[in-house]
Amino acid sequence: MKLSYQILSKSQITRALFRSFDRHQVVTKCWKKGEGSWSLEEKFYVEEWSDAQYEFLVKCLQHTVDTGGFVFGVFAKERLIGFASVESHHFGSREQYVQLSCIHVSCESRGWGLGRGLFQCAVKGARRLGAEKLYISAHPAQETQAFYHALGCVEAEEYHKELVESEPDECQLEYVL
Repeated sequence: MKLSYQILSKSQITRALFRSFDRHQVVTKCWKKGEGSWSLEEKFYVEEWSDAQYEFLVKCLQHTVDTGGFVFGVFAKERLIGFASVESHHFGSREQYVQLSCIHVSCESRGWGLGRGLFQCAVKGARRLGAEKLYISAHPAQETQAFYHALGCVEAEEYHKELVESEPDECQLEYVL
């Protein structure tokens, strides 16, 4: 199957783009930080996005483009099967970070290396934005954390206060560019 990675324009980012995207994830274990150390805890739930969540996603991704960030898509033929976004806003004590705000692969397309390809697109985008590090407020699921750690991500040296407050269960990671 021929795959195509693209930078998406605002006009491409519509609800229709995600019509066959499947954000299904069964979570059985999550990482949790307590008392300065990490532990893997049993936690079962299924994550799927509603139409309202897709509508919100579209607005967020369009805003990313409007503010100078990047949205990347990977397509099989003309069907979106993965996407990632990098925000343009710099933060941290030296303005060293930009945020990888999204990276998702449609359920049926996981395990093909698409996440790795999208992450490399995000790295290139972050470098174009002049960042030193990519910041990731990442889902705590065991598989998600394994993905990021396999790419070389580590716990963030500096935590982004607002991201921690909005998603306290997420793992705060960074990737040195």
